[in-house]
Amino acid sequence: MIERKDITRHITQALGSGRIVSLLGSRQCGKTTLARHFAKPGSSLYFDLEDPVDSAKLVEPKNVLENLTGTVVIDEVQRQPELFPLLRVLADRVPLPAKFLILGSASPNLIKHSSESLAGRVERIKIGGFSLSEVGEKKAEQLWLRGGLPRAFLSESDKESFTWLKEYTQSFVERDLPLHGVSLPPMTLLRFWTMLAHYHGQIFNASEIARSLGISVMTVKRYVDVLTGVFMIRQVQPWFGNIKKRQVKSPKIYFYDTGVLHSLLGIQTMDDLLAHPKYGASWEEFVIEEVIRSVEPHEVFFWATHQGAEIDLVFNKGGRMYGVEIKRADAPTMTPSMRIALEDLKLKRIAVVYPGKKRYSIHKQIDVVPFDEILGGMKGLFG
Repeated sequence: MIERKDITRHITQALGSGRIVSLLGSRQCGKTTLARHFAKPGSSLYFDLEDPVDSAKLVEPKNVLENLTGTVVIDEVQRQPELFPLLRVLADRVPLPAKFLILGSASPNLIKHSSESLAGRVERIKIGGFSLSEVGEKKAEQLWLRGGLPRAFLSESDKESFTWLKEYTQSFVERDLPLHGVSLPPMTLLRFWTMLAHYHGQIFNASEIARSLGISVMTVKRYVDVLTGVFMIRQVQPWFGNIKKRQVKSPKIYFYDTGVLHSLLGIQTMDDLLAHPKYGASWEEFVIEEVIRSVEPHEVFFWATHQGAEIDLVFNKGGRMYGVEIKRADAPTMTPSMRIALEDLKLKRIAVVYPGKKRYSIHKQIDVVPFDEILGGMKGLFG
């Protein structure tokens, strides 16, 4: 068992200051385990709406929920959207006898209902799988290979982890995606998802996938938006600087979890990963995820021009623009892209993250930073 102290503390603080806390994340990312710190499954304060017994208890939800005190947990809340108006009423009581921790995937319906019914009453907390800060630097390679989903990361072996991830992706295609309005046959959906895996880290071309599957470009984009909404895919949008160069306008596609990515690419071991053509793109997303968790920018972008200049991440923090470039190299050096980005985007600083052990400067505004420094927030770079 790996303790997730920071997230647990965040939830505790949110429940202390608010009325309703919504915990959002992909299936099997650990939401239920976290909720057990606040109410035990099987108790009168915990309702799992995937459990027929608990679901039956809430056939008349007002009679059940209005008499409870303390922290009430409702898991898979998106399965009963009619609960949202009632939660608004219960959260407005004075004095307030109970607070609610609601769990669910970030489905469009859940976001819609919580936004409409619980406006001003709910704090949303998004979580993913295990992070580097939770598993420790010594487990970084394992985290990269297996991803952060608890069942995959904590498996007894890489083979067992890969088997679980294959079953997870198959189940997601057969059970979860149809619930979100994705209507392709399971085999076609798995093919679609595998195609996306080969686009990982690249500019997304919806037309190419649409032609291959015989569906419309708009359908492909809608399905990618669904996968984005349930925290399977990250779409990194391009940053549009006010400059004369022609800039790329399509998003980049990344899988949130490298374990899911690797299972779709047939990667079972570290040797498989290091020999695979996508290993560089896989490491790029692994670093991106850890940088975002550590630095906590409000929003991230990438920047690229049709002339070939590119920066992996750009973001605004404290009113200044910063860049992050990710290099799977022994000793990264200055590139034309970095020079152009400093000049055209007016970046305060660029951090070049690499897998080495020594920090060094290659320009007065560019530092090459070891991956290990991410845990410390890459001190002195983004302040």
